[in-house]
Amino acid sequence: MFHRRFDAAWFGAALAACHAADEEVVPRSGDDDRTRDVVFSPQPLAESHNARVARLIDEAERTLDIAMYSFTDAGIRAALAAATTRGVEVRFLYETASEDRKLAGAALQDSPSGRLERDGVDVRWVNKIMHHKFMIVDGPRDDLAAADGAHLVTGSGNWSRGAATIYDENTLFLRGERELVLRMQQEFELLWTHSREFAGDPALSSRPSTLMLTDAMIADEPGADVYFTSANFDLRGGDTFVASGREAVGDALVAAIAAASESIDIASGHLRLRGVAEALIARAADPKLQIRVYLDGQEYIAAATHAAQVKALDDCFEQAGADPGKQRECEDRGFLFGYAVGEAGVAVRYKYYAYRWYASYAEQMHHKYLVIDGDELWTGSYNLSDNAEHNTFENMLVFRGPAYAELVARFADNFSEIWDTGRTEGRLAALHDDIEDGGPVPLVFPAMALTHAEIWDLKDQIRAACPAVDSQPYRTHPESHRTCE
Repeated sequence: MFHRRFDAAWFGAALAACHAADEEVVPRSGDDDRTRDVVFSPQPLAESHNARVARLIDEAERTLDIAMYSFTDAGIRAALAAATTRGVEVRFLYETASEDRKLAGAALQDSPSGRLERDGVDVRWVNKIMHHKFMIVDGPRDDLAAADGAHLVTGSGNWSRGAATIYDENTLFLRGERELVLRMQQEFELLWTHSREFAGDPALSSRPSTLMLTDAMIADEPGADVYFTSANFDLRGGDTFVASGREAVGDALVAAIAAASESIDIASGHLRLRGVAEALIARAADPKLQIRVYLDGQEYIAAATHAAQVKALDDCFEQAGADPGKQRECEDRGFLFGYAVGEAGVAVRYKYYAYRWYASYAEQMHHKYLVIDGDELWTGSYNLSDNAEHNTFENMLVFRGPAYAELVARFADNFSEIWDTGRTEGRLAALHDDIEDGGPVPLVFPAMALTHAEIWDLKDQIRAACPAVDSQPYRTHPESHRTCE
């Protein structure tokens, strides 16, 4: 089952110029050489998803379609340049281009987007946040049958050293997934058609795809689905996406949580989506259902902070009145639900690695996946947040059934591993002892999966040993205060 985001009528009109001939659903070509693999970060760089992406780019023969939030890996950039040199057509929807395009002259040419265009990569941007992290290698731009052999890469990880070697991430490598490839190609074509030119190299312009994908051309295949937040936007003026208030991905997640019978394991950098949080709270009282939620440390808040955010949200709603748009803006501020979900009885742990969160040293828990009843996997680029639902382009893939049992099991094993991060090694007890022994107080430390109560006790001990930790210098420049003398 797939949930389309726009009426076929206007999408077809927008791509009519690219439509070479009417196509119908056709059988597979017979190539059943499937790949269903995942790389979990962190890894040594040579064994990371970045290295594997670069190798796939090196194997591309015709086309590369990429939608990416953040990209800094030198190996991938070199592979892209080599690909264009040998005649591979590369289209790149790039979030960074939305900022780079504001530059001029040499600064524009030397920007990340400018360097890509200098290497022959056609770069474009969209008016909403491009948070996808996917690539289609030799995809069905001109021929439905190409979907059978195309490679699809997608997941939580950006193409950066941090995502490869520091953060908790997952990146799927798929081949032989005809429906998923066609759906992702359809998503790419939608966004590309209604994107905006970066124009680093005015002479660089990719050819239009000759295959106009419609839902009627894509057969549903058992066990795999995909949802897109593009379902939540309406189109105005040809290249402007406007939030509609729909919640295609959130609604699907709420339904999945409501249908769980044995277990729900969630690994997510954020928990800021009201529907999902309320669905978890509603299931918390079921004695037959085990729920575990693992969040990044930046989601931890004290009881007083939770009370303050409740008041701020109430005040915002009062000012918004009955205006749905303003009400949505209130939710999009980023309400942190980890505390409330934990108070409702759900087992919540946080990946905790610093007294005060700061991007430069954060060992982030950056996954975005759910394993339900041990046999159903939801994973993609989608953060559990209202911002992801209403302001960004995201994907969430679903796998279930015997054909995907091994893939789901790998995610279940990964969750069991990260759920106990640092606990078997006794890191928390060792840190308590270090602080108790005097000397420099560590404010950044090896990561641990801690409960709310464990973090509260640890922070209390650090404050007692280092009264300056909440002073203005420490708050303003945490990167300069990794220890307290």
